[in-house]
Amino acid sequence: MVTASVPAVVIAAPASGSGKTTVATGLMGALRAAGRRVAPFKVGPDYIDPGYHALATGLPGRNLDAVMVGARRIGPLFGHGTAGCDIAIVEGVMGLFDGKIDMSGAGAASAEGSTAAVAAMLGAPVVLVVDARGHSQSLAAVLHGFSTFDSSVRIGGVILNRVGSPRHEEVLRQACERVGVPVLGSLPRMAELAVPSRHLGLITALEHGGRARSAVDAMAELVRTHVDLGAIEALARSAVTDTAWDAEDEVGGRHDGSPVVAIAGGPAFTFGYAEHVELLRASGAEVAVFDPLTDALPERTAGVVIPGGFPEEHAEALAANTALLSGVRDAASRGIPIHAECAGLLYLARNLDGHAMAGVIDADARFGSVLTLGYRDAVALETSVLFEAGQRVTGHEFHRTMLVDSDGAHSAPAWGWRRTGPGAGVVREGFVQDGVHASYLHTHPAGNPRSIGRFVSACARYCSLDA
Repeated sequence: MVTASVPAVVIAAPASGSGKTTVATGLMGALRAAGRRVAPFKVGPDYIDPGYHALATGLPGRNLDAVMVGARRIGPLFGHGTAGCDIAIVEGVMGLFDGKIDMSGAGAASAEGSTAAVAAMLGAPVVLVVDARGHSQSLAAVLHGFSTFDSSVRIGGVILNRVGSPRHEEVLRQACERVGVPVLGSLPRMAELAVPSRHLGLITALEHGGRARSAVDAMAELVRTHVDLGAIEALARSAVTDTAWDAEDEVGGRHDGSPVVAIAGGPAFTFGYAEHVELLRASGAEVAVFDPLTDALPERTAGVVIPGGFPEEHAEALAANTALLSGVRDAASRGIPIHAECAGLLYLARNLDGHAMAGVIDADARFGSVLTLGYRDAVALETSVLFEAGQRVTGHEFHRTMLVDSDGAHSAPAWGWRRTGPGAGVVREGFVQDGVHASYLHTHPAGNPRSIGRFVSACARYCSLDA
C-alpha cells in the first residue's frame, strides 16, 4: 500500500571520518528518548553502522543501496522501513557526493549510489557534519561549495563536530552565518566516544556487547545536550510516493512446504540485511538462527545460510566447535542447499589461518594485507540453488582474506565479471558445487528477491526427497 511519507533527515559529511556515525546514531537515540519512533537507515552496503543504529532505535537497521538494489527500490524500501515511525534518520556514506567506486581500479568512480543521490530520491534535506578541527573562516567556502554544487540536494543545516573551544565555535558560527547555513548543533571534542575499529571498520555492535550499548547511550546524550532536536524535527521532510516494498510481492507468493532455513549469526557472522529474513519467511521458510561458535545446526534443517562477518577474528573458537563443522559438512554431502557469502565462504573452506573449518570447499583461506573493495557487475556462470546461469547481478566485495591452494576440481566458479585497468581481464570467482553456492560476493536480497524464493524452493524439494 502507499503510505504517508515519513519525514527524514540525511546525515552527511564532506568526507569520511567527520563523525557521521556518532551524530546519526546519537540523533536516533536522543529522538527515541524523546518519545519518537525512529526509522534508521544507512546509505550503501555497510553492515556495521546499522548494528549501532538498531541499538539506538530498537528497530532493524536498514540499508539504502541504490547500486545493489536499483534506484527504483529506494522509495519502496524507505516506505517499508518507516512503517509506523515518526521520523527517519539516514546516515550517509563517505563524502556527500562520493558514489560508486572500485578501489582495485576496475572502472571509473561515479555519483551512482552516493548520499546526495539517495537524498534526492527521498526528497530529504541534508544535515552536513563538519569536522571542525583546523577550520576557521574558510568553513564558509566549504559550505558554499556543498550548498551550490548540486541543485537537487538541499543542505538544511550543519552540525559542527569536534569543536575546540567557545571562541572556536563563535568563529565557526560566524562563517556559517555568512553563507546562510543554519548551525543545528556544536559538539565538543569527546575522544572517549571513539568506538574501536579493526581492518574493515568499526567492531560490530554484537561483538562489542555492553560497551557498544554504553557508546550508543553516550552518543545520544552528547547529541541531546549539544544539538537542537526541535530544529532537526522541523527540518525533516521526504517526498516518497512509492508503494511500500512488500516481501511476499517480491518473491511472487509463498512456496510449497515450510522448510527450516538455518542462518548463522552470533559475533562471527553479523553481516546481513533485514530484508533477507523477511524474504525467506515470505517464501515460506521457517528461519532459525544459530551461533557457529557454540551451537549445532537446528533440528530439521533443510537449508543453511552463512553470511558475512569476521570469522578470522574467531577462527580458533569456530574450529573448536567440531560437531557443527561435521554437521555442515554432512549437510553439504546430503545435498542440503547452502548459501555462503564471504565469511561463509571462509567457513566452508578446509582451514582458515591454519584452523580447521568445514572442508566443504577445496580451498584454504588466510588473512592478508590487501583490501579487496568495490561493487561488481557480475554474471552467474553456473545454474545453482540461487541463480540461473547467465543471470546478472550487482554485488559488493569487502575483505582482506584470500583463498590459497584452491583446486576447484569438484566445483565450478559461481561468478564472472570483467576487470579493467591493472590486471584487466575476466575474473572467475566463487564455487557452485551440488547444492552449495559460496562466494566472496555480497548480494542484497532485495535486489535479487527471486533468488531467495528459488533457494527456499530448493530447500522444500530437499525436504520432500528426505521425507
